[in-house]
Amino acid sequence: MDTNTDPLDQLDDAVAAQAFRRLVRHLRHRHDAQNIDLMGLAGFCRNCLADWIRDAGFEGDRPAARELIHGMPQAEWKETRQTPATDEQIARMEASIAKNRVD
Repeated sequence: MDTNTDPLDQLDDAVAAQAFRRLVRHLRHRHDAQNIDLMGLAGFCRNCLADWIRDAGFEGDRPAARELIHGMPQAEWKETRQTPATDEQIARMEASIAKNRVD
């Protein structure tokens, strides 16, 4: 995609940052929306957001980025918020991730 013609690239950075922070806070609140389900539906999850902020220049390491997005250390989030994935959830996630690949 030619990013020079994508209207999203014309969005003010402050507005984009505010929307991003709102998304992250929403995901922190809606911990019932499991990462595996987000991956199965949309092909991204909280951990992807952590990777994306690192790609965008966040200077922290992977655990620090995940803590920033989760609002707590990832180990604590897994222990208190994450439920075991079912075979069906894993299959949906794998099918969804396959749609992310750009050839």
